[in-house]
This record gives sequence, C-alpha cells and structure tokens, in this order.
Amino acid sequence: MRPGRVPTFSVLVAAYQVSDVIGEALDSAFEQTLAPHEVVVCDDGSTDALEEALEPYRDRIVFVRKENGGEASAKNAAARAASGEFVTILDADDLYFPERLEALGELAAARPDLDILTSDALLEVNGEVARRCYTEGWTFEVEDQRAAILERNFVFGLAAVRRERLLAVGGFDESIRWTTDWDLWARLILDGALAGAVDEPLALYRLRESSLSSDRARLIRGRVTTLGKAARHPSLDARERAIVTRSLAAQRCELALVEARSALLEEDRSARRRSLAIVVGKGFSTTTRLKAAAAFLAPGRVGRRLRRRYGDSWVGAGGIRVARDAAEPAPSDAAQAPR
Repeated sequence: MRPGRVPTFSVLVAAYQVSDVIGEALDSAFEQTLAPHEVVVCDDGSTDALEEALEPYRDRIVFVRKENGGEASAKNAAARAASGEFVTILDADDLYFPERLEALGELAAARPDLDILTSDALLEVNGEVARRCYTEGWTFEVEDQRAAILERNFVFGLAAVRRERLLAVGGFDESIRWTTDWDLWARLILDGALAGAVDEPLALYRLRESSLSSDRARLIRGRVTTLGKAARHPSLDARERAIVTRSLAAQRCELALVEARSALLEEDRSARRRSLAIVVGKGFSTTTRLKAAAAFLAPGRVGRRLRRRYGDSWVGAGGIRVARDAAEPAPSDAAQAPR
C-alpha cells in the first residue's frame, strides 16, 4: 500500500441469535463518513428471526450462511467472503460512530506499515456509558508490542486487520472460544505485524451479562490457553519467554482465586480444597493466603459474606462490576482488557 492512500474496509458482522439488535449495528456501518467497501454478514446457524431482520439490508450486504460453529468460525467465513484490503470487526450488538472508518483510514494512510488498526471506545452498561475502553490502567501499547501482547490483550477487539495477513496466519483459531481475538493479535504481532490505534472513542461496546467476557472462570481459562499457545511461538527470545512464563503464572493464580470464590459462593464441596491450594500454593500474596486460610477454616461463613458482596452483581469486560437490575456499574475489582 502506497503512503497517503486510504485502503478499503470490509465490515464483518458475525451473527447468531441477534435479530433484535443487528439492525442498529448495520445502520452504524452504513452511516460511516467513509463508506465501507462492503458489509459482510455471516449467519452462524441462527434459529431466531435473523433473516427477517436482515431483509431491509439484503441488497446492501454480502450474506453468508453456515452451520453453527462459534464466533471465530463465523468471522473466518466472513473474512473469506470479503474483498476489502482490511476487514474490520463489528459485533452485532455494538456500534460504530460515524467517523470510525474514516479515522482508521487516515491512520492507515499515514502509517502503511500497520496491519492492525483499532480505536478507543465507550463501554456501555444497561444503556449508560460507564467509561472509555482505554484508561490509565489499560493502555494501548506503542513501544514494545511483542512483549506487551504476551502480558495482556492491549488491542480493543472491534479492530481492522489487513485481510491478506489475517488469512496468511489462518484467521481466528476456531478451537478457542473465549480469547480468540487475543490469540489472533498475538500470532500476528509475533509474526511481525504492527498495531496502531486512534485515541478517540469511535465505537460503542455494550457490556452484557450474557456475553463471553462476563464468564470469568472460562475467560481466564481461555487466557491460559492463549498464553500457552503463544509460549510455543518459535520467534520468542529468552526475555519474551520469561515474560510469557510470568503471565501464565499470574493467570493461573487468578484462575485459582476465581474458582475458589465460585466454589464458596455456590457452597460447592470443593471449596475447602481450593482454598487450601491457595494457602500452600505459589504466587499468592500474604493477604490472599490469609483470606484463603479463613475460607478453609470456615467456608460457610466466608461463602455467606461473598454472597452478600457478589451475589447481586457480575463482572464484564474492562473489569467493570455491574449490579444486576441497576443502571450504574459498581466499582471494578481490577482492570481487565476488553475482549
């Protein structure tokens, strides 16, 4: 791509049981100040009224239908059907603001060496904006992207990817459900791709309890799987191997904590065993060990206290804790990367 030329963008929408929301997403794609090259919708085996919802758009979209295989397989099918230089992800219940493609196009024209383009976004909970995606606790990495991607997913997921590079690395890994975006960015960056971001909130990402990112234990297991896969990448040097080893250890500790907390909340028989594993395990702070010891000695009492604290809330992307049936998010436990 020559410097100064704006590339073409194909918007990809993976659709499964989203007949009630997909129209708003598609409207946001067609209302871009820089028109998309095309909008590709992949129906991933929906059984709702998706076809009826798509009827007003059928002459303006490239439509792909397949058996249900998960979000990664739907994105791959859409990418194979696309013809733009970049394919850009739009989840069916999220929105692009009108200037998003234009801003990404300007970034691509100014930096033709970039293969992954994203922007900041607003995170919405129950119709209310909670905060921006990028914060002091979760920033977009500029200097050392290889090291950073082995520690955290710093690429906001509604990203644009150079289509040729996406297909060259095999697309999204369809065996991974929970962290498929992070896995893709890691493979691309470790293979030499560079990512860039527009520091403006140009999309609306809606936090939902039914979304993948709200299931903490499975999400963290996905991170462990993704990091384990990245650890086997042949290009890693000694410093990078040490980084991914530390990251894996941290995520395994986090998983142990989440699973122990879930067992206490649900009064599961494994609660004492899981608490003891934290007491004697490596990588936990003294405070955490003391809390785990209390849970081992009195799981019922600790479980009741946790239910009072967590029973009426859930954690979404960005580490935002959301009170059920409330418009305002509760304080987050920790900063976590969206997607």
